[in-house]
Amino acid sequence: MTAKRSSLRIPAEANTAAWFFLAPALILIGIFFFLPVAASLLLSVTDFDIYGIANPGNTRFVGIQNYSKLLHTPDFWNALKNTFYFAFVGGPLTIAVSMGAALLLNSKLVRFKGFFRTLYFTPFVTTLVAVAIVWRYLYHTRYGLFNYGLSKIGIAPIDWLGDPHWAMPAIILMAVWKSFGYNMLIFIAGLQAIPEELYDAAEIDGASGWRRFWSITLPMLAPTLVFISVITMIGYFQLFAEPYVMTQGGPLRSTTSVVLLMYEEGFRWWRMGYAAAIAFVLFVVILIATLLQFRLQKDHT
Repeated sequence: MTAKRSSLRIPAEANTAAWFFLAPALILIGIFFFLPVAASLLLSVTDFDIYGIANPGNTRFVGIQNYSKLLHTPDFWNALKNTFYFAFVGGPLTIAVSMGAALLLNSKLVRFKGFFRTLYFTPFVTTLVAVAIVWRYLYHTRYGLFNYGLSKIGIAPIDWLGDPHWAMPAIILMAVWKSFGYNMLIFIAGLQAIPEELYDAAEIDGASGWRRFWSITLPMLAPTLVFISVITMIGYFQLFAEPYVMTQGGPLRSTTSVVLLMYEEGFRWWRMGYAAAIAFVLFVVILIATLLQFRLQKDHT
């Protein structure tokens, strides 16, 4: 047994070589990720603002004062509510549309699959700012394509981006269209990994298409679904460009997200310490949401 263990021991030279090849990547990660994160954490416990930029000596340590102020600020809770609204409505909707498109394109009845995959994936690789500007014109109250279509069926025009009740649903609709193509390709890869023999056996046993979907497709897609759910939720919690370009956080702050609030505090009002505190609260929220998703998946497997 002793000889067997000693034969599996990795030589010191191999460890040295491994660290040598890993060092460049680890150094870059440390410089461009861990160091900025540590600096932001330090910034969040100070009152660093425009006066601190002019002279770092004006910066004072304030402890958790920024966090305390944040939790007693109505604007933050409103931004957090808007962010949750966007993530928990737009996220599942995006996943559902992605899965539906993947099932459709994976079907044997569909022709020109490569063309449609490219067509559906194109919005994802298009610049988000350009997409948001185009959709602003589509939502135009008088000349927009959506209101033109509604007028043809006798429905009065909707002020999509000017009505607090419609602004966030309008942004969600645009976000779903923009991002579902990426998830669709991942779902297609997951569907193609499911053995065809399972469907053949179920069909022989008389299982309907709906039954095969619930008993074979969904369980086999569970790891893919968890991955897509996690990356979609993380991305949607970081909502920024859509409201920044389309509504500037309005109307009546109904589309102000946590990241947009952080941007305003940090780069409009130059309250850098306060903005860093917002960033770390958002990090905790995303971490909790991700852990809950993994826990729910574990409980159902």
